[in-house]
Amino acid sequence: MLKRILAVLLLFALVTTIVPSLDKASAAGTSYYVKIDSGSLNVRKSPSTKAAIVTRLAKGKTVTVSSQSKGWAKVTANGKKGYVSSKYIAKKTTTPAKKTTKKATTTNYRTKAISVGKGQLGVKYRWGGTTPSGFDCSGFVGYSFKKAGKSLPRTAAQMYNTGTRVSKPAPGDLMFYATSGGRKVTHVAIYIGNGQIMHATTSKGVAIDSINNTYWKPRFIGAKRI
Repeated sequence: MLKRILAVLLLFALVTTIVPSLDKASAAGTSYYVKIDSGSLNVRKSPSTKAAIVTRLAKGKTVTVSSQSKGWAKVTANGKKGYVSSKYIAKKTTTPAKKTTKKATTTNYRTKAISVGKGQLGVKYRWGGTTPSGFDCSGFVGYSFKKAGKSLPRTAAQMYNTGTRVSKPAPGDLMFYATSGGRKVTHVAIYIGNGQIMHATTSKGVAIDSINNTYWKPRFIGAKRI
């Protein structure tokens, strides 16, 4: 009988040694933060309010919990180990970073290109010009988009061969025109909304016109979204 009792006690000892408690297993190595309203949290030498204070932790301080039992957590913080009341700590959660969608990025550079372009209103026309000292049509569009973080081909015809054709333009889309007759693209403008385009013209320099302008409307070829 005595041998059987000893065997049972030995088995119980082995099980409790090998299998950690549920609290220890779930808490080991977990990051928590100090959750208090004010003051500081005492870290004690043993799990008792009468034990000596090892260190004090400020609100929001991160601690590593190795185990929890009977309302106390064994923690490591400030390079020291000790015990704190479990009710004054909480698990840290990681909020995933927001992803910038392709649509948002596209909208941003179109909007910025319009803003850059408006800053150039009144700049005189210059054949081959690509700077604020003077623009031609494609030089103006290319400059505005480059400042917005988007590089475009140099000429209006080359720009027309990029992007996606759209039937209803949105702000930031490119509008193409044939000023020499036929269907050959020779002019490009930026659609800015409300039926208006912004472009570098030979007569007024960088200016805003209506898409229903009697000169530009019949020369319209198509719109592209870059």
